Amino acid sequence: MARAGVTAERLVRAAAELADEVGFENLTVSALARRFGVKDASLYSHVRNAQDLRERVAVLALSELADRAASALAGRAGKDALVAFAHAYRDYAKEHPGRYAAMRVDLTPALAADSRANRHSELTRAILRGYRLPEPDETDAVRLLHSAFHGFTSLEASGGFRHHPRDTGDSWARALDALHTLLTHWPSSS
Repeated sequence: MARAGVTAERLVRAAAELADEVGFENLTVSALARRFGVKDASLYSHVRNAQDLRERVAVLALSELADRAASALAGRAGKDALVAFAHAYRDYAKEHPGRYAAMRVDLTPALAADSRANRHSELTRAILRGYRLPEPDETDAVRLLHSAFHGFTSLEASGGFRHHPRDTGDSWARALDALHTLLTHWPSSS
């Protein structure tokens, strides 16, 4: 094992890179073992099974994106924070398509808590403090933003916008303007 240089951390990083190259849905223990030049069984001292590997890649991706978003948010508020967070999200999805897909893995509550995977909601709530939304409106706005960001980036990645002449970057900017306007003038629930 030591000759191959396999550690749990290297294994997860290599799995994330492989997911970006071949797609998260094609990530297998066998493909990862080939990358390290070892037999599949050698990896099972570091991961329990393929699901464990996929969850670890998801946790890594969630952590990387949260770190990137937190850095982008530093010192910003209001629309500037919204736009910075959105760009960090979209850029990560473009740069790391396999890792981004991994973030859709349904983590157990214990794993999510241990991994601090909920940082995305916390960061989104930090953005929303500038819009002063009370509960339950804040929760609704968190879900709206995550849905809008995920929907746009997923459609863009799958080529869903390729048949329209308008640049997707222009549409993204307008969508962020619209989200800012909505958050600024959030409808009352009465």
